[in-house]
Order: sequence, then C-alpha cells, then structure tokens
Amino acid sequence: MKKPNQPRPENDIQDHYTACLLGGAIGDALGAAVEFMSRAEILSRFGPEGITDYAPAYGGKGKITDDTQMTLFTAEGLLRGRMRGVSKGIAGFDHTVANAYLRWLATQGHECRAVTAEKDGWLFQQPELHSQRAPGMTCLSALRDYPGVPETAGNDSKGCGGVMRVAPVGLYWRTFNGNSGLEGVFEDGCMCAGLTHGHPSGYLTGGVLAVLIFELLNDKTLLDALGAAKTLLVAARGHEETLAALDKAVELSQSGMPHHIAIQELGEGWVAEEALAISVYCALVAESFEQGIVLAVNHDGDSDSTGAITGNILGAMHGTGVIPRRWLELLELRDVIEAVASDLWTCQEWHSYMEDDGLWERYPGS
Repeated sequence: MKKPNQPRPENDIQDHYTACLLGGAIGDALGAAVEFMSRAEILSRFGPEGITDYAPAYGGKGKITDDTQMTLFTAEGLLRGRMRGVSKGIAGFDHTVANAYLRWLATQGHECRAVTAEKDGWLFQQPELHSQRAPGMTCLSALRDYPGVPETAGNDSKGCGGVMRVAPVGLYWRTFNGNSGLEGVFEDGCMCAGLTHGHPSGYLTGGVLAVLIFELLNDKTLLDALGAAKTLLVAARGHEETLAALDKAVELSQSGMPHHIAIQELGEGWVAEEALAISVYCALVAESFEQGIVLAVNHDGDSDSTGAITGNILGAMHGTGVIPRRWLELLELRDVIEAVASDLWTCQEWHSYMEDDGLWERYPGS
C-alpha cells in the first residue's frame, strides 16, 4: 500500500477513481450476506475470522445492494449535470441528482407522486439495477414524496442511506481540481444526502465523506483529510453528533483496543454518524485493503453500508493494485462501475461539440 505523503503521479489518479467505486461495491457485496446478522451469528456461520469471501445473497455471490445502486445513480446525476452544463450552459447538480434518484426509485418499483422522471440514460437500462436489494425505507419514502424542488428532505432521518452513496461527489470535483473549493465539495455532499435525509447527522456526514474522498485524491493522509472536513463540519448547524463520532473513531484507532470491541463502541452503523465513524476507524487501522473491509463487515450492524464506505475510502487511498483479485472476479456490474469511474474522470474533457453520440445518449442533460 502507498506510504502516507508519498507523491502520486497525476496520471495514476484515474486508477484511484476506479478503486474508490470498486472498493465501495466490494465492501457492499461482502457485507450483503451478513447485513442483518449479529457478530456472534457471523462467527458461528463463517468461523473465527468471520466472513472473508462473498457468500450467497440476492441470488448469487458478489451481488451489490442498494448502496452501490444509489452510488451509481449519484454519479449519473453529477455527470448529467455536467452534460447539461456543456450543452445548455446551466450550472448546478441538485435537479439532475434528484432526477437520477427518481430513476433509481423507478428501478425499485415505485414512482414519485409529484414528478415523473425521464426513464432514459444508460444506467436505467442495466437490468441488474432493477433488482430490489433491501432498499432503505427512508430513501423510498422521501423520493416518493419528493416535491419537485431539490431541498433537504422534510423528515428527521439520520439513517446511513444518505452518506453511503456520496463518494462520487469527491471524485467529480477532484476531476476539476476542486474549482468549487472544499466548501463546494462539502455542500454538494450534503445536498446529495439531504435529498432523502433531513436530520443534520444524516446529511452533514455526506459532506464529510465527499471531502474525505476529494482530499485523499489530493494525496492527503486520512487524518489530514479528516482535519479539513471537520473544519467545514463545525461551521454547520447540528454538527455535534457527527463531530463526536469522528473524534471517537480517531481516538479508538490509537487506543490499541481490540478492533471488534472498538467498532462495538462506535455503534452498529444504522445511523449515518455511526456508519461513517466505523468506516473511518477501519480505514485508519487497516494494514491492508482486505483487512479493512473484513473489519468493516464483521460486526453487529449495517455491514454492507460500513463495508461500502470503508471500500470507498481505502480505494481512493490506495488504488486498484491492493484489491484482492478473487473479490474483483465475481463482483456484479464490475464493467459498469469501471465505466462510470472513467466517465467521472474524463468528464473534464466534455464540450458542446463532442462527436461521441454515445456519451450524449448515456448521460442526457436532464
């Protein structure tokens, strides 16, 4: 794994984009089989090391869940916003991300009461994304009730369904070298999570994760990236729970406490600040990508979400070279995930006179 502060060549960054999304999907797929099991049940079924390879879930091994589905639709919303910008000169991503989530809602067999989403674009055509993989009830209900104007959801939910999907925000803005500034990265992360989760801990965690991914791609250590994110976090109303959870994760990572006990101290990950804190802890203590992911899924709580976030972080840190081949080979939608990562990197080159009709069809600007 890359040593902290070791310079990363610019031409190597695209590999870390791919690793960020693949890592998230791998953690998601590994945790899918044990999401609703206690740690004791996991160890009883899989042995003293817990689950370390894909187990059957949703009809096969290596199957992703709603976490990766929604991550891909987050990326689609950003890329369609980019396409709208180059074709129509309209800036902003709130409408296009919200519309992307409504397409995801349609893949789950539901419709928004106020808005009919255009069921076009490349992702909607992927049959695997039309499979229901225990979608979060808050995401479903908030999107069914979406009023047509992108704003923070009117509920008081802080479930982890907001934070687990926002890694593409950090990737997207790194493509443009952060021309929006860290504030813009943080705000867009909050916006993406806040469309379905109205409690401050439900959306501020999204801002934090977006900044973490962005800063890791700028070759910052995870602790330095956390420092940058917390500077923005503490200026936001309702930040206290998220800040306390992150501080506790750092403290426990330096305590020498057995990992499974430390994770238990951080919670179960069903709520956003716990899921983010567990993931940060696992990434801080991991001696390898594999160890970090295994730690992140072998606990009492929301294993697929903590696995996904940890995979996003470790992938952004270390690139694809550290990902075990056996996990890549069976991963569902690997080619789609890799293509989306590539599009997040190359979208900096998009312009209004592009002759690549495939890109216009893949990401219509709406």
